[in-house]
Amino acid sequence: MQVDVIASVNEARSIELANRTVIVIDVLRATSTIITALAHGASGILPVETVQQAKQAARDGDITGGERNCKKIPGFDAGNSPFEYIGENVYGKRVVLTTSNGTRAIHKAAKADVILAGAFLNASECARIAYQLRKDIALLCAGMQDEFAFEDGLCAGLIVAELFRLGSQEQEMRTNDLGSILVSAYRHHAGDITSALLGCSGGMRLAKLGYAKDVEYCAGIDTVSVVPVWVQQMMLPFAT
Repeated sequence: MQVDVIASVNEARSIELANRTVIVIDVLRATSTIITALAHGASGILPVETVQQAKQAARDGDITGGERNCKKIPGFDAGNSPFEYIGENVYGKRVVLTTSNGTRAIHKAAKADVILAGAFLNASECARIAYQLRKDIALLCAGMQDEFAFEDGLCAGLIVAELFRLGSQEQEMRTNDLGSILVSAYRHHAGDITSALLGCSGGMRLAKLGYAKDVEYCAGIDTVSVVPVWVQQMMLPFAT
């Protein structure tokens, strides 16, 4: 099984993603928010690329959510903080979500056989499901404005390490050079992921805007068992 990490949306090419399971990672904050919303009973997440698409797709009863430059989009019901998708306000409702990087990354992976949403929150369960699908895997880091994001890389390193643990009896397990580097980076920071995220550029930017609690929440490892999967344009809980 080949397990490759792609550094950012800008580096993703359809040839790398076709016939694979793709795990899209946007730790701060899109995939963490999608995971949280589904865990709290949202009926589904419709990820779209633009603000205009979100407005056109929204139906009565939907929650419109998203951000640009880490800030809530004017006129939308919610931003991109996972704390906005907890509790009764989201239960049973469809969320139409657009973010700067994460929702774009999901669409970039459209030619994959299976698209999962991964984050620290569901890392082990995400790795388990991807491994059981028995396809080559690509971990697509959403990044920030087409550049590599440290937090996504650390999460990819954790998921790659978990995939190799699951396949420890299989000599055919392989990763690319970036995957190997990120496993080492994760192991270096494993004792304090919260500090690592608060110290990276994305985490510092969010903390400066008043979202330090978001960063701390998104640093939690295996706190949510839900793994979102893309089905007919929607992110839904993977049914095992």
